[in-house]
Amino acid sequence: MATVSSSYDGQQPHRLLTGANSLPTNDPTAPPSGPPASPKPSASAGATSNTGAPPNSGAPSNSGPPSSTAAVTKASARRSTGHVDVAPVAELAKRVIGNVELAIVGKRKQLVLSLVAWLSGGHILLEDVPGVAKTMLARALAKSLGCQFKRVQCTPDLLPTDVTGTSIFNQKESEFEFRAGPVFTQILLADEINRATPRTQASLLEAMAEGRVTVDGNTYTLKPPFLVIATQNPVDHEGTFPLPEAQLDRFLMRFSLGYPTVEEEMRMLDMLQFTHPIDTIGAVATAEQLVKAQSTIRDVHVDPRVRHYILQVVHETRHNENLALGGSPRATIALFRCSQAMAAIRGRSFVLPDDVKKIIAPVMNHRLILRPESRLRKLTTEQVLEDILGEIAVPTIQS
Repeated sequence: MATVSSSYDGQQPHRLLTGANSLPTNDPTAPPSGPPASPKPSASAGATSNTGAPPNSGAPSNSGPPSSTAAVTKASARRSTGHVDVAPVAELAKRVIGNVELAIVGKRKQLVLSLVAWLSGGHILLEDVPGVAKTMLARALAKSLGCQFKRVQCTPDLLPTDVTGTSIFNQKESEFEFRAGPVFTQILLADEINRATPRTQASLLEAMAEGRVTVDGNTYTLKPPFLVIATQNPVDHEGTFPLPEAQLDRFLMRFSLGYPTVEEEMRMLDMLQFTHPIDTIGAVATAEQLVKAQSTIRDVHVDPRVRHYILQVVHETRHNENLALGGSPRATIALFRCSQAMAAIRGRSFVLPDDVKKIIAPVMNHRLILRPESRLRKLTTEQVLEDILGEIAVPTIQS
């Protein structure tokens, strides 16, 4: 089956071109630059919340949802004309990737996927053996954007309040005060999450889905951009609590880092001879710039034919003979949003079918369940997805 590459005119995004008129795909490491600004985060309506830094004491303050007619009108105008400046997003990705690679060698693909997930407002599940720089990846991302970073080492005796925080009685003030847990940060590393009990695992659900935490009837808003990077060891399962499908579905992506090559490991030894490079790298962007980039990618244009292509892929997983469980509507939204982020990182204000193909495996593989007979045939979800992509016609975009 022939695959036809497609693109839009840079000046008129609604014109559809093919052949010699198609635009080349920009490399994520060489985009144009531009200084983004930071929007204000808003609190949810109807809930008591604290916005900004995590609270230390007392009840949370009430804050209503701010409305901005001008901002909505401006965003609607951008969507109607198809014009969106993704240069700041591409430049941000270039700087962050280059900075993280000062500490982590040979993981360009995983770094791009991590940024796609973060820009899409999702969370990451890293499933790999110990010692392949999963923790270093989370720390390097946090340092590159000057974000707060906290780590939770999950164990069977870890309680939900050890993650979210708890209220204690202050005898001096004669009142209860809230002591925030490690979830009140911007990047939370939940190391070996499958060693925590299901009750503790579930304590992260509200934070991951809504960006807020409810303790003792009070709701606290987490400071954006909020990202959970959870890790688990796929080899050692003794004394673990496998994540249920409902919680796996909360993670936008699941992927592994893998072992380095001989050349990459030699470079790693040279870098670590005197000191660890993670201690020397600094911030190359700000959290406010990332929040602005998260807003920008939502304006990236997705042609109706590309949307239909995404829907075809997800619906095919629901009827595939090798799968007991296919992709949910949340999977459709995840593919849609991640393809927008991938296009923006590459410096394009429009999505191509190739963007969908590059993110489909990490977005979908943990949401699918193989039938027992398919497992006996040594099939994997990645192989099933490849077969599905091979059977669906790639949309041809013509003028």
